Amino acid sequence: MIDVVGVRFKKSKKIYYFDPLDIDVKENDDVIVETIRGQEFGQVVLKKSLDQDEIKSELKPVIRIATLEDQNKNIDNRNKAREALIIFDREREKHNLDMKLIDCEYTFDNSKLLFYFTADGRIDFRDLVRDLASIFRTRIELRQIGVRDEAKIVGGLGCCGRETCCSSFLSSFNPVSIKMAKDQGLSLNPSKISGLCGRLMCCLKYEQEGYECILKKTPRIGEIVETDNGPGTVVSTYTIQEMVKVLHSDGDENEYDVYNLEDIKRTHKFNKGYRMSKSMLKDEDAKEEELKQLEEE
Repeated sequence: MIDVVGVRFKKSKKIYYFDPLDIDVKENDDVIVETIRGQEFGQVVLKKSLDQDEIKSELKPVIRIATLEDQNKNIDNRNKAREALIIFDREREKHNLDMKLIDCEYTFDNSKLLFYFTADGRIDFRDLVRDLASIFRTRIELRQIGVRDEAKIVGGLGCCGRETCCSSFLSSFNPVSIKMAKDQGLSLNPSKISGLCGRLMCCLKYEQEGYECILKKTPRIGEIVETDNGPGTVVSTYTIQEMVKVLHSDGDENEYDVYNLEDIKRTHKFNKGYRMSKSMLKDEDAKEEELKQLEEE
């Protein structure tokens, strides 16, 4: 087992592992570490031991615990980066480049200045980089990022009224698909299931595993099931409540029975005439009213 420390360079960013060597590093300590970009200022967020097999590349070392001088230098770098944003925008206008600057940062040792931007397509910024290098007298790097990364950097409030997940605690983006919205019975209106970035909301992923577990044992609409009152056709499902609405063949077409999943038996057979009876289903408002009644019961 090898002792490592997890260091994060910005809030909600990815955690990188480093070798503490003989330095007595504690959680929440500010440290100076060696990275492929040069020296960086970060914060220790965890300490753990890993097997040699879990370490995929050579661990970079922790150089030292950050001193007061290091902390002041980190603040100065942030202030200089804000000034660099103004200069970048001025130079961008000179070169008439259609790009939107999102963020800027210096490496701790000032060996590199990085700019993050978004654009609709590829941008030829070679002339811009040369001009910026002559102004800042350091190595310049421009990185084009996507809309999800832009939302993570800029931040904002989601439709729930809370700070966006990506900018508050998510360290990486998980794949989200429209199938998740369908499984959870959400409206497929893009404006209702999209985040600030215009992509599907990350929170669709949170409950998906629970929905998939329930859906595996939930009969599909139109499936014939066995109940205590005889066979019937499933005409609606309530995933969260783990209930189904069943229409019995010998009953009135407007009278339904609601059963818990454990009270029915699936046959995996489908009612061929069900398509003709879809008109019997009530509209969404009535369905929501029924759900409220079920919750009250």
